[in-house]
Amino acid sequence: MDASTIGTIDTIAAARRHDRVDTGLAEAFGQIVGAQQVITAFDARLAYARDRLPFAVFRERAGGIAGAVPRLVLRPADAAQVAAIVRHACANGIPVIPYGSGSGVLGGAIALGGEVLVDLRRLDRIVAIHPLDAMVTVECGMNGARLEAALDAQGLTTGHLPQSIEISTVGGWVACRGGGQASSRYGKIEDIVVGLKAVLPDGRSIEVRPVARRSVGPSILDLLVGSEGVFGIITEVTLRVWKKPALERAVVLAFPSLPAAWGCAREMMQAELRPQIVRIYDHVESAERTRDLAPFETRPILAMMAFCGSEPMVAAESSTALAIAAAFDGRQAPLGPFEHWQQNRYVAYSQKWHAAGYFNDTIEVTANWSAIPALYEAIALAVRQVHPLLHFGAHWSHVYPEGACQYMTVRLPPMDAQTALPLHAELWQVVQDLTLAHGGSIAHHHGAGLFRGPWMGRELGTGLDVLQAIKDALDPGNLLNPGKLGLRPRAGAKDIRQGFTGRGAGHGGD
Repeated sequence: MDASTIGTIDTIAAARRHDRVDTGLAEAFGQIVGAQQVITAFDARLAYARDRLPFAVFRERAGGIAGAVPRLVLRPADAAQVAAIVRHACANGIPVIPYGSGSGVLGGAIALGGEVLVDLRRLDRIVAIHPLDAMVTVECGMNGARLEAALDAQGLTTGHLPQSIEISTVGGWVACRGGGQASSRYGKIEDIVVGLKAVLPDGRSIEVRPVARRSVGPSILDLLVGSEGVFGIITEVTLRVWKKPALERAVVLAFPSLPAAWGCAREMMQAELRPQIVRIYDHVESAERTRDLAPFETRPILAMMAFCGSEPMVAAESSTALAIAAAFDGRQAPLGPFEHWQQNRYVAYSQKWHAAGYFNDTIEVTANWSAIPALYEAIALAVRQVHPLLHFGAHWSHVYPEGACQYMTVRLPPMDAQTALPLHAELWQVVQDLTLAHGGSIAHHHGAGLFRGPWMGRELGTGLDVLQAIKDALDPGNLLNPGKLGLRPRAGAKDIRQGFTGRGAGHGGD
């Protein structure tokens, strides 16, 4: 099937009808990974045609397909096979997409026409744990929960605990510049990764050795962390590890207003406290979690915190935090909301809403403390004008001395996809445009993938030209995950938004 045909295929039925497998190509890759590790069956490849991008889920639910079915799916066993795949693809002009567990929500693993997808989950070994150096080296396909379980058995943790930990891979964390629920203490993944190995677009291997610090020019590590497979395929990662804390103490607080809760979090972080958990909920999300709890009748805003470490450290941090909270009229409340969150911290609720026919999505952005109040109010007002029955709620669960991540849930009621998808696009347009207008960043930890491409020019400015120049130098054939991060797509690539841009949308990259 040629690229011009792919761009017109809009349904799964049409994709099935037009599907053709290149048996010669399958045999050639079979020589590298073994014939059993080359997936050719249509339905098996269709399962790889999207990640968890809600837009793609909505299309699939209506019998549509957002991108394209991968040409083939390959399952290499080690880094040498990954390099051989890339060399063969480079020699034959075949685009390649790396795939972890498909837990991304921005379409970073979606094929746009003619790509071979490389499923990296067989690269799942713990290479070494280095207690003296406080590091662990793992292959890229290692499942996050399995890694934490292995470290826990030795009294260690990476401190990187995303909600998706049970369905995501270490390589995906690094490639998407992810963030975990304890980021206020341990940092995001870019603060935790200290070394890696990757395969470049021409098949050469590159290594950033794990050392404490270096001063040898611009950071190659930072070029690959967050690169989402456009500059190379990450095959091995070395992460910092920490001793499991001896004690954890949770605090639930009721605040009279959002500014009071934000002020408390800001003062805590600027006082050099490092809570393991900080979560502040707006009125909507607070009400969902505090029904029948007396402290919230007069102070309706819920905040939850957890401090960890030795007894003296926990005592000092928690007492200081409570004093700061009191200065903002915060009052301690029962631990029930924290305990419920802790029991369900790795549950993804989106699937429940999708199964019921709703159009549910989450959008996370970053802003400085000075901008957060106006940003939140502007977004809350604007998105509620998109549809009268829209659900909108927000919380702040990654906080820093400078600012915080604002994590928003938007949900449209059941309706036909042709009506809902332009509204969904409009919601994204509103949130991303207002974030940029208030000086924020369009993404905190989900990455850019495919869906945030239209806003990358405004987010990075001339920086996007720098990334494109690096891409052109490393990958002149535009073969590694083309069209992602706002970079140039290949000729004939499918535009997944065509026909679903919404009112005023489609100009985010101007």
